[in-house]
Amino acid sequence: MTRALITGITGQDGLYLAELLLSKGYEVYGLMRGQNNPKRALLEQVVPGVKILTGDLTDLSSLMRALRASDPDEFYNLGAISFVAYSWENAHLTTEVTGTGVLNALEAVRLHMGASGKQVRFYQASSSEMFGKVQAVPQNEDTLLWPRSPYGVAKVYGHYMTINYRESYGMHASSGVLFNHESPRRGPEFVTRKVSQAVARISLGLQEGIVLGNLDAKRDWGFAGDYVEAMWLMLQQDEADDYVISTGETHTIGALLDAAFAAVGIDDWSGLVTQDPQFMRPAEVDLLVGDSTKAREKLGWAPKVGFQELVSMMVESDLAEQKALHGLS
Repeated sequence: MTRALITGITGQDGLYLAELLLSKGYEVYGLMRGQNNPKRALLEQVVPGVKILTGDLTDLSSLMRALRASDPDEFYNLGAISFVAYSWENAHLTTEVTGTGVLNALEAVRLHMGASGKQVRFYQASSSEMFGKVQAVPQNEDTLLWPRSPYGVAKVYGHYMTINYRESYGMHASSGVLFNHESPRRGPEFVTRKVSQAVARISLGLQEGIVLGNLDAKRDWGFAGDYVEAMWLMLQQDEADDYVISTGETHTIGALLDAAFAAVGIDDWSGLVTQDPQFMRPAEVDLLVGDSTKAREKLGWAPKVGFQELVSMMVESDLAEQKALHGLS
């Protein structure tokens, strides 16, 4: 039985990846920070087949213990402080977890392979935020990186460290440069879920409006359930490499609002949305759109869920959740 160890197991990607691997017959271990993690109950409910280990990306010894306990064939490093806005508030912690944490994970895997004599294939969750002030449109694996947030900078460090370990030690270490990917499991602090939750509440009369930042920012949004399949495919290749994973389509926050409000039958949302400078980034990333030609050709991967379907899925999920919470039919 193939074994996998996943960091960031309680995030949307970790949950979808665990489901995918379990469906393929894997024995799945998930690294969780702290014995009393509030997300433990969610993890046990959604993917009860996962074996939970405790550890921390900032603690190399805990990663070594997790590797000894799981002895994995594949290591998926999804753990990070992934909310971009927070990275300006706490750049140091973001760097420790999202940047140095990658080095700790790579070093733990290298040491474990040396001690056990077993090869472990490594996946690093890189990010389209590394492109930041984009130097080419669309962005592919060869586009110059120009991050515009502490989060983006930390991701660039982890990305290049993964390449360095691949080239220096011959490790099977791949990075997926994933563009924005969403789902009903997305945290409510992210703009897509903030919108879908607010639209659901507005349609039910539970909320009057929504406050957002830049409505003109453009993103390439896909479905997280599709993107974790690309992660798995990368580790099934004979040679490790880096891949951009995206839909190739870009939409503004305004278009996101159009789709979300349309899902509840509201055509004109202009009086329901206001803008506030506090939600504007100090350095905005205006246009992210990925070119996934390499992933399509080498991995045989392509997204299955389109933008409109994704937004509708999220709004419908939040409608059901809000109705259940408030006893509405």
